[in-house]
Amino acid sequence: MRKVIITAAVTGSRPTKEMNPAVPYTPKEIAEAAVECWRAGAAIAHIHVRDPQSGHPEFKIELFQEVKDQIQQQCDIIINLTTSGLRLSGTNVIEQRLKPAALRPDICSLDIGSLNFQDKTFMNPPEWGEIAAKKMREYGVKPEIEVFDIGHIYQAIDYIERDLFDNPPYFQLCMGTKWGIEGTPENLLFMQRKLPPNAIWSVLGVGKVQLSMITMGVVLGGHIRVGFEDNIYLKKGVLAKSNAQMVKMAVNLVNHLQCKVATTDEARDILGIRH
Repeated sequence: MRKVIITAAVTGSRPTKEMNPAVPYTPKEIAEAAVECWRAGAAIAHIHVRDPQSGHPEFKIELFQEVKDQIQQQCDIIINLTTSGLRLSGTNVIEQRLKPAALRPDICSLDIGSLNFQDKTFMNPPEWGEIAAKKMREYGVKPEIEVFDIGHIYQAIDYIERDLFDNPPYFQLCMGTKWGIEGTPENLLFMQRKLPPNAIWSVLGVGKVQLSMITMGVVLGGHIRVGFEDNIYLKKGVLAKSNAQMVKMAVNLVNHLQCKVATTDEARDILGIRH
């Protein structure tokens, strides 16, 4: 029976408590959400951090460290720290964005050609991807290659051909983001068919396309991501009470489709991450 990895993206940068009171802000809330998701069946927790008081997106390394420490004290979920660095500025933005990798989590996200959704421009400088890939390899961190459109896959393939990523490459297909590829069955199938043959891949769907995208992801042989970063509703008009509730929905879906939810150890084996 095929094993499906469930990732929980527990807070992201955009959802607020005004949108859904269950959105976590503080390191304690974020860590507790990740642990609850692990108990519900998630093998990976994708982590952003927030200003504990305002909830605004933050990128302080001490907040990442606190969340990581609190999670690891309670469970063995695979930790995936973001390097998106939304709203960072200055002359050393790349250096700032790669600070989470220095904490040596299991995984760090590496967005290829990601869009600045505020003004429709690319926020990644041309040198970002290569520098990030080399630095993650130096730290022993598995890159999660986030792609938002077909051109990003082509760029990632170029990096693979230049031996910047270790095998197997791990892709996150981000469907339905503003200014990214639309989250439709046809587009997901198109994106999946363009991946390298040895790629491990997961899919997320933003907002109302979440359920259709993760369902197709399981059917097509991929892995899936849920959580408040992508969607705060359990179904139309019904706010999710927790990230763990969304993970339980994903677990039920995987089981219904005659697959098995991967444990953290099984996910490590699938992704080639050392135990």
